[in-house]
Amino acid sequence: MTNVHTDLPNGTLDYDSHFLQATEADQLLKALSEEIHWQQDRIQLFGKKHPIPRLQCFQGEPGITYRYSNLCLDAAAWHPAIQCLREQLEALGYGSFNAVLMNLYRDGLDSMGWHSDDEAELGENPVIASISLGEARRFLLRRKDNHATKQELVLEHGSLLLMSGELQHFWQHSVPRTQKPRQPRINLTFRQVR
Repeated sequence: MTNVHTDLPNGTLDYDSHFLQATEADQLLKALSEEIHWQQDRIQLFGKKHPIPRLQCFQGEPGITYRYSNLCLDAAAWHPAIQCLREQLEALGYGSFNAVLMNLYRDGLDSMGWHSDDEAELGENPVIASISLGEARRFLLRRKDNHATKQELVLEHGSLLLMSGELQHFWQHSVPRTQKPRQPRINLTFRQVR
């Protein structure tokens, strides 16, 4: 088991490589792959609409809406397994969460560009609890004011990454694409939407 606590300038990362047991992570990956209504939204860049390079689904408490990159996502009802994970995270004292944004990376070409989870509805210093299932992928961080200052983690099957403190104000993160063959990966990012 790898537990890593990292105090960055203006932010904190806590990483548990084996938050979920392998069999539990395997079952969850299979269930979510088959039972979630995945969709590929489109975002507007430079006046043109482009499909985002991954599939996603937003779930949470009734009436919750989340906006990012000119997308407006209305929360679908909790999947029972996701609801159990949320309760587990809260019972462990990792935060209070009323929504989850789920991403399905179908292969190595699916990615997440540089961004921060700093939308106003996430509050001043949001806590983001990120659970990874499936293929391990690189997770990069860089300072907003100095792109040469970087951190890198490999997010493994069944792992939990907790981002907290002022991290979203001072750092950006991404999951870069790769030409290497990759199996699917699902990422669950629990958050509190105000």
